[in-house]
Amino acid sequence: MAITMTEPAAKHIQKQVEKSGNGIGLRLGVKKSGCSGFAYTFEIAQTALETDRVFESFGAKVLVDEQNLQFLEGTQLDYVKEG
Repeated sequence: MAITMTEPAAKHIQKQVEKSGNGIGLRLGVKKSGCSGFAYTFEIAQTALETDRVFESFGAKVLVDEQNLQFLEGTQLDYVKEG
């Protein structure tokens, strides 16, 4: 399994990476939130770490640390603009 993204998500990621000026992709992760839950984290990745898995689709890259992969396996990223 893998992390996948739709074409609109990939285009949005590419725009955000370009705006950052020196990113290589989107870093996706999880962190503990509250007593029994997790929250998703998103940031522009400046470099790839040795422990990262890199998923690429439509020219955009998503980087996930191997420790977080168990929580994100099978995720599909999408981007929808409303309003």
